[in-house]
Amino acid sequence: MRTKYIYNIENPESFKQNILFWSQQFGEVVWLDSNNYQQAYSNYDAVLAVDANSSIHSNYNQAFDNLKQYQTKCKDWIFGYLTYDLKNDVENLQSQNFDGLQFPELYFFQPKKLFLFKGNQVEIKYLKRVENSLGKDLKAIQNINQNLNENSNNSIKIKLRIHKDAYFEKVNNMLAHIHRGDIYEANFCQEFYAEDTIINPLETYFELNRISKPPFATFLKVMDLYLISASPERYLKKQGQTIISQPIKGTAKRSLNSVEDEQLKMDLSEDEKERSENIMILDLMRNDLSKTAIKGSVRVEELCKVYTFHQVHQMISTVSSKIDKNVHPVDVIRSTFPMGSMTGAPKISAMKIIEHLEETKRGLYSGAVGYFSPEGDFDFNVVIRSILYNKTKKYISYSVGGAITAKSDPIKEYEECLVKAKAMREVLEHQSI
Repeated sequence: MRTKYIYNIENPESFKQNILFWSQQFGEVVWLDSNNYQQAYSNYDAVLAVDANSSIHSNYNQAFDNLKQYQTKCKDWIFGYLTYDLKNDVENLQSQNFDGLQFPELYFFQPKKLFLFKGNQVEIKYLKRVENSLGKDLKAIQNINQNLNENSNNSIKIKLRIHKDAYFEKVNNMLAHIHRGDIYEANFCQEFYAEDTIINPLETYFELNRISKPPFATFLKVMDLYLISASPERYLKKQGQTIISQPIKGTAKRSLNSVEDEQLKMDLSEDEKERSENIMILDLMRNDLSKTAIKGSVRVEELCKVYTFHQVHQMISTVSSKIDKNVHPVDVIRSTFPMGSMTGAPKISAMKIIEHLEETKRGLYSGAVGYFSPEGDFDFNVVIRSILYNKTKKYISYSVGGAITAKSDPIKEYEECLVKAKAMREVLEHQSI
């Protein structure tokens, strides 16, 4: 079905940049980049999929059933995204908050052209119908004119959907739910946005990736809709009969002073509140994985380990399970969606309270982007630390959130949100210069 070609590259970083410029001619683009972050579970350094041969988009109603049917029928590489609001397809829930972005709830496509990066090699997989264009494409990539040809606004005015006093009021409301025993923890998010604003999506991606260097960077384009993501978090991966999830809960800022930075990292690793957040979500994820797991196969591989990224320190746990070979890959995702790190515990109660207190429909934020392989394996990130852009509506959005528990201090939670938002704000303000 696909022609396979191995292409050797002298300078992977230069080739990556060229191929991203080249990809902009297509209506459908998914770029996933590990930024050479050393991970135990990664198959590729980077992946590019472009130009839909076929596609599926769906709203809540039977979205996972539609995806299951599409993935089964294709039996090929498919790339796309799942929005947070597909929770309504999994449970009897609703999403009625304001939506300035208007992304379809689910979108996947079968790319005509696929590039898989590993070291100094690119494995190129073209559908048979376009294989004759490979030589021409490689020449175009090598000789690409790196001209962005798109100007940003002179000034980008970032607005808050929830102002500081309202944020404190809402967090205290959530704490009241926790003290009553309605929930143990919930991830409460707020939106920052700009209206009537034009940006250059690719320039924005390059700048966000430069200052963040995350292991799950994403550039996604579906016609006039864009995701520019510096996500540090894996949602779910399937490799053979093994399922892996790596929820993040627990954040600390970085310091330019190496001694102070190491102390901040140590403080995070020993912080009772942050550890309790992480362990609660880990337990939720263990429960979700058990729905499709072979009995007794759910294991905690790593507990509350602190990892360091360019912008922040993060506490990450790793949990795995084994599934029967007859379990459909989409059913594994459905049984764990949305990811516990972006909801709370108990999950359904938390999602109801979140919907009531938040002002914005989350959409692709706190959803997932990734791919399925022809063998039914998959790998998806969590869409956080991300800028979303509707080019036609000239609407830009980035959201941040944090886990609220019984020990939460609203002031510290607000400060944590600002730390998480720092990179996105810097990138957008840089374009205003």
